[in-house]
Amino acid sequence: MNSLGIYEKALPKNKSWKETLQTAKDLGFNFIEFSVDESDERLARLDWTKEQREELRDASWQTGVRIHTLMLSGHRRFPLGSADPAVRENSLEMLTKAVDLASDLGIRNIQLAGYDVYYEPKTIQSREWFMENLKKAVEIAAKKEVMLDIETMDDPFINSLTKIAEIKTQIHSPWLQAYPDLGNLTAWPENNVGRELETNIDNIAAVHLKDTTPVTETSKGQFRDVPFGEGTVDFKGCLQTLKRLGYNGAYTIEMWSEKSDDPLAKVKEAKKFFDDIFAEVGIEQEPIAK
Repeated sequence: MNSLGIYEKALPKNKSWKETLQTAKDLGFNFIEFSVDESDERLARLDWTKEQREELRDASWQTGVRIHTLMLSGHRRFPLGSADPAVRENSLEMLTKAVDLASDLGIRNIQLAGYDVYYEPKTIQSREWFMENLKKAVEIAAKKEVMLDIETMDDPFINSLTKIAEIKTQIHSPWLQAYPDLGNLTAWPENNVGRELETNIDNIAAVHLKDTTPVTETSKGQFRDVPFGEGTVDFKGCLQTLKRLGYNGAYTIEMWSEKSDDPLAKVKEAKKFFDDIFAEVGIEQEPIAK
């Protein structure tokens, strides 16, 4: 039995937390994925007051909708591997605050964007700074028993589970795991997706459901906003593989419809798309909280 969640940015914006979580529940989801992206608005969540934290925590208890993951995509703006020491310091400070916030909210996983740098040139040094600071980040998270999950990205730096496994040979901790995005995995032609899942199943803490179009010699691929079923991800094959391997963790539908004319219609469409595949593959979903 697996839980199914929805990314916060798929749901209507500017609602109270209780309204947002109740909406997720009404749509048939067990949890939401909480966003701390690179915008000033969401980065400010890292400095929430006790009362602001209580509001979300209480809303979760009242609705029965969990908050499984904190997606720390703000590291794209302030990366662990930056050439600027002030940015690297800020990046680790963000991570520390994110761990404290996750601990206060009962969030068990922080999803890390697998970029050494995003807006800067990639170098051997940027990789080294990333590795040094990732090691520090894992030590910070371990103290509060919060898992750090590296996502497979839209970037060649970490675009496979194999690359995350290689990092784990250098940073030995149960608090560092992988968060495969099935869309990102599929988009890179060098990845044998089924084999990636099979050989790295022991590292998978959570799974993103997202469609993409592939990287080719003439295309950079499309990693966002591809309607489900219109990309090249073999969702049935991936989910059947994960079921055979005994994966019982969470699945999150990742989409960005919060600013669309009718976000709820888009989310309902996506939910039905995966409900049908889950039923066909034989994945039983966790019942919705009463």
